[in-house]
Amino acid sequence: MPENDERDPSPESAAAPREQAAPAARSVAVVRRIDSQPLLLRLASGLRRRLPGDDRFGDPLSVAGSAPAEVVGRQVQVLSPERPSVAREIGLGALQVWQALSESAGRGRGDREVTMLFTDLVGFSAWALRAGDEAAVRLLREVGIIVEGAVAEHRGTLVKRMGDGLMAVFLDPESAVRAALDASDRLATVEVEGYTPRMRAGAHVGRPRHLGGDYLGVDVNIAARVADQAGAGEVLVSAATLAHLEADAYRVGRAKRLKASGAPKDLRVHTIRRSS
Repeated sequence: MPENDERDPSPESAAAPREQAAPAARSVAVVRRIDSQPLLLRLASGLRRRLPGDDRFGDPLSVAGSAPAEVVGRQVQVLSPERPSVAREIGLGALQVWQALSESAGRGRGDREVTMLFTDLVGFSAWALRAGDEAAVRLLREVGIIVEGAVAEHRGTLVKRMGDGLMAVFLDPESAVRAALDASDRLATVEVEGYTPRMRAGAHVGRPRHLGGDYLGVDVNIAARVADQAGAGEVLVSAATLAHLEADAYRVGRAKRLKASGAPKDLRVHTIRRSS
């Protein structure tokens, strides 16, 4: 029986797809060479340094959040990670400007002064070891509804959850303090397996660096140390925070030095309660 011609293609027909693919492959190679051209890379990097916003935008810290620019930034950053890329620099530069414009329009905070609030539960870890995971999760859900609800009610922004605590930021100290006091009062209604959570909280005013979805810097560390020094059911504020509050609205405890590693030696804190 004669051989079927379709099963034995001629050399000419087999070479046709390769000939058609060759121009496309050459085009890709040219684009890759241009995309890695040192002069263009220097120009793109120099342009980014002159654009508004964070010229290091694209590193893991700056794209860790959930804002649109940060989400897109994570995708752009993974383009050709094995080699320098002009296209990647241009893309990140555009996102850098987008982020800066968002911050200036009030959708981010950049270098603005904010009040940082840290909270956690006193005695939670020891109780959770005895009560078990199911009870601990049930309690944390109820606590989360109350504390995060108070943060949202006073127009704060949840930055991160940390086990049985959280970090939030507010545009003004009054809102941060009221959120902390409301949350502390409402937790008195919660009881799981014989445990009623008692929250401690600390607030401090400062200008932390906003990177990705997080805040970094000395002022963040100070706010966390203020919270660490609070007792069960206590809200502590730094002297800088107290200076912004309405004096008649609160009962303020005597100033005491913040005894914490790394905290400024002249930093004073106060307990604060509602005046009535």
